Amino acid sequence: MLICDNPPPVTVVLDPGDDLVHTRAALAAHAPEDGRLTVHPTPGTDSALTLAYDVLAALDKPVPLAGYRQLDTAPAWTLAAAWILATRTSHLMLLRAHFLTPHRLRAVFQLRQRTGLRVTLVCHTRHVPAPLERALAVVPHLMAEATALLPAADPPATTPSAPAPRRPLANRWLNLPALTTLSAFDSATRPCQCTAPMAADRDFFAPVLPALTEAEVAHRLHRATAHPHLAAQLATAVFTAASTTQLATAHVRDLAPDASTITLHDDGLRQGCMTHHVPAWARPLLLAAAFAWRIASGTSGPLFTDPLGSTGLPYLTGFAESCKLRPPQPPRPKRRKGSRAPAKPPETIWPFSPAHYALSWAMREPDLMYGCPHPPPHTRRTIEAHKRGCDKFVSDH
Repeated sequence: MLICDNPPPVTVVLDPGDDLVHTRAALAAHAPEDGRLTVHPTPGTDSALTLAYDVLAALDKPVPLAGYRQLDTAPAWTLAAAWILATRTSHLMLLRAHFLTPHRLRAVFQLRQRTGLRVTLVCHTRHVPAPLERALAVVPHLMAEATALLPAADPPATTPSAPAPRRPLANRWLNLPALTTLSAFDSATRPCQCTAPMAADRDFFAPVLPALTEAEVAHRLHRATAHPHLAAQLATAVFTAASTTQLATAHVRDLAPDASTITLHDDGLRQGCMTHHVPAWARPLLLAAAFAWRIASGTSGPLFTDPLGSTGLPYLTGFAESCKLRPPQPPRPKRRKGSRAPAKPPETIWPFSPAHYALSWAMREPDLMYGCPHPPPHTRRTIEAHKRGCDKFVSDH
């Protein structure tokens, strides 16, 4: 299990006047992208589970968690620690800390011990409350005044807030060619611990996402679920064009320590075992999945499964659809002229494509594309031929 041997001391900030200026300064310090979280605990409860949800929500993860026993606090705190480590979050500031009960303080200090977080507790009182004082007796800590640590003044009333960045593809279905080969004919292969070559050395290239589409996919997957194994698995399918069978072969040991590469195995059924580069947007997702395993059991288990034993979560295709991600679909049938009936939204089709299979029997399978287009070329030779064909088409027209 992961433990930080020497986490930073806890900082206790006293704000006896409960000054709005200091609270605003604390909330203004919240910047998850820069590794700083400010959490305002949900009022009216002393639940450690609710506090874990508050931390996950500060990390932009949806709560409450599905798949676990209703009152079990361990999964929520474990996943919070995994995401904190994966996103390199370094600071956690908790407001209203004078209301924290002993069991919630223990959970916060255990989170600090697991992750090495720099924890700041803001008490809106003149003195440290007795429960917190007892908890701090065995924890290195520092004392500070709010006027020194949170000295920000009120923001100018005339300064307009910056608009949120525009997302041109928000709320639209994204048809990703890489997902055409997700559904597989075969079952998982035996465990493999080979040293696989890079995908480019095997002349394999997954479909490249346009920059705008990549940014939108990253935005959705980073906020779609608090379960890192689900987000990591779908992200890997997007940048590798792997099948579910190949994805099932990945273990924690197959991910580089910095998540720069991941190795997928297939026992020679397709192009062979390959190591893929992991794009920057997907690395925190894969790291969170690996950290969840290391925190929960300390073993190198299957990367895209939940070490905490969740149940009832959606299949990968269902999760993809909840994110509005799917393979390219068949052309829509033309609407009859004069028809007034509203068009029924078509169900997503998940084809079975033999494109990446190396064995002849796969090519003899009946057509299971259901009208979906086949994936684009995926080798250096076919990509160049495709480009030449496109260039010839342009010159002829």
